[in-house]
Amino acid sequence: MVKEIERAGIPVVHMCTVVPISLTVGANRIVPTIAIPHPLGNPSLSREEEKALRRSLVERALKALQTEVDGQTVFEE
Repeated sequence: MVKEIERAGIPVVHMCTVVPISLTVGANRIVPTIAIPHPLGNPSLSREEEKALRRSLVERALKALQTEVDGQTVFEE
């Protein structure tokens, strides 16, 4: 789906827990997430820490959307 949406001219960020799979399917903007059972969070953190973690992931995804890429790019930080 990521490639088809991009082909239509809409930038897409693939947030995933397994980066090699995203690379295999051809996603251009990849943001690694936390873990398979909790991709956008960590239940072992306090409420405030988890909120900060989620916010940082969303901010990274928004930065990736605004970034011109030429091919596959993994946004680690």
